Amino acid sequence: MKVDQKGHTTTIKDTQGDVNAFLEKITHEHNSFKNQNLIIDITHDKGITVKDIKSFSELSKVHRKGKKSFVIVADGIDFNDVPVKIIAVPSLQEAHDIIEMEEIERDLGF
Repeated sequence: MKVDQKGHTTTIKDTQGDVNAFLEKITHEHNSFKNQNLIIDITHDKGITVKDIKSFSELSKVHRKGKKSFVIVADGIDFNDVPVKIIAVPSLQEAHDIIEMEEIERDLGF
């Protein structure tokens, strides 16, 4: 797991390729990230599935309740199959763009 913090956003990158262990570790350490917008980068794991993405739904829900963004970056999945409650994008740039838009929405009171 590699953690990179820039401003109000923390990017957590999976370096092991084991989504379940990665999710467990992030969930366990969530308190240290709860005041940051989170980008979960699982592009390292080429065998990622939509089911794996869905396993992040509870953590996403908890994080978003704190008025912070939670975006998953994944590669090689059908993004149309990802539930609307989970934000998943194919690149880090798109993740940063989503967070920027959500910050503006929160500032405007939406």
